[in-house]
Amino acid sequence: MNVCVFGASSTQIDAKYITATEQLGAMLAASGHKLVYGAGGSGLMGAVARGIKSCGGHITGVVPSFLKVDGILYEGCDEMVYTDTMRQRKQIMDERSDAFIVTPGGIGTYEEFFEIYTLKQLARHRKPIVIFNIDGYFDKLLEMLSFTVEEKFMQSLCLDLYTVAVSPEEAVAQLQNNDSITSVEETKYV
Repeated sequence: MNVCVFGASSTQIDAKYITATEQLGAMLAASGHKLVYGAGGSGLMGAVARGIKSCGGHITGVVPSFLKVDGILYEGCDEMVYTDTMRQRKQIMDERSDAFIVTPGGIGTYEEFFEIYTLKQLARHRKPIVIFNIDGYFDKLLEMLSFTVEEKFMQSLCLDLYTVAVSPEEAVAQLQNNDSITSVEETKYV
C-alpha cells in the first residue's frame, strides 16, 4: 500500500515526536508499505523518511520546484516528483496514495488533513485516514471536531471518517483494519 504521511517540517519540535514518527516509518516499511510524502528532510517529514529507509522501504517525494533548495529535501527519496504549485503537490500525493496518516504539524499539516477529510466526506475517495495522536497532540483538534458536531455544523457521522492511533503499531494496524465509514453519503443507505 502507498501511504501518504503528512507532518511537520520544523526542526525545533520535541524529540518525542521525532522518535515516534521514525518508528512509524520503520513499521510501515517492515509491513511492506511505501511512503508518499512532501519530500522534506527535517522535522517529522524527515523522521518518517529515515524510518522508512532504515527498513529498506520505498519513498516517493512530491515537492514544488520552488522548494528545491539545499538542505530542505530528503536526499534518500527513490523517486522525486516536482510540481509547479502546492496544490499540484497535494493532488499528486492524493492520487498516488491508498491511505493517509496525519502526524503532528502546523498549519500546512492541518490544511492537508482538512482537505483530504473534506474530500472523503464528499465521497471523492474511500481511503483510510489515520490521525497519529502522539502524546495527545491532536486532543484539542479532536475536541473541536466534536464541538462542531454538537453545534450542528457537521454531521456526527463525519467523526467516523477517520481513526485515531496513539502508537506507531496502532497506526499501521488501522491501515489494514480500517472500518471507518467511507463517506457520509454512504450512510444514507446504512
